[in-house]
Amino acid sequence: MNLHVKHQLNYTYSEGVFLNPHTIYLSPKAYPHQRVISHAVQIEPMPSMLVENIDVEGNHQHVAFFKEKTDKLTVSSEIVMESSPFNVFGFVLFPFDTERIPFSYSDSEKKHLEPYLIREGVTTYVEQYARQTAAGALWATVPILTALCKNIAQNFVYERREVGPPLPPEHTLIGQKGTCRDFAQLFVACCRSLGIAARFVSGYLYGNLLQAHDLHAWVEVYLPGAGWRGFDPTEGKAVINNHIYLAASANPSLIVPVSGLFRGQARSTLQVDVTVQEWAGGFQE
Repeated sequence: MNLHVKHQLNYTYSEGVFLNPHTIYLSPKAYPHQRVISHAVQIEPMPSMLVENIDVEGNHQHVAFFKEKTDKLTVSSEIVMESSPFNVFGFVLFPFDTERIPFSYSDSEKKHLEPYLIREGVTTYVEQYARQTAAGALWATVPILTALCKNIAQNFVYERREVGPPLPPEHTLIGQKGTCRDFAQLFVACCRSLGIAARFVSGYLYGNLLQAHDLHAWVEVYLPGAGWRGFDPTEGKAVINNHIYLAASANPSLIVPVSGLFRGQARSTLQVDVTVQEWAGGFQE
């Protein structure tokens, strides 16, 4: 299927301001089962310079520079992706002893995975929850991950919170409610408490009415022999072909869609509009 995303962020200021450089993470990421058909970013006012980079974690970013004073900033992104079905469990963990927890990454892998193994947010309560889930799955690596997904999706209440970083994992665990980014950050902490490298992913989800007009968040874990694999604790299952990836990071605050400061005494407001739907239009190769 082909998926179509429109995402617009409208910042308005109560009086004119000068915009510092803004970093934008709204470019889709190709995966083995997904191909970018088209993508365009539009920014108003027009930047004096727009630079495209690859950041330290391999994400595609835009950095916009501005000169003129303005009372608004609009950032729009439109994406068409070709997304093919695939077997989410069509892999083999290797070496074979990684099929069970605990396991150790090879020295060459661990050197690159260190940021994704930091136990930030791993409290005693979070680790107990992760270990209890692992014991219920008989300490088998993939069943642990699927059980964590199902437990959060089935036992936690989803709530919408448009802005702000993910809440601390223990806060989400105690309250048993949160946004998709809260669930993702709890899942990351649980994985890291078990020695599994995990990172936060920002993107879009097609087919879930709760997420049809919002940015979405889920998790990727690094499995030896399988590489980075997606798991969505909001959906309660492994990631299939209805997710569109924008960026992934050990620290979710580094990959927000638009970040930057302004100079002035104005008050600012933000309005966000997102639509994710199946693409019925035509396109040229």
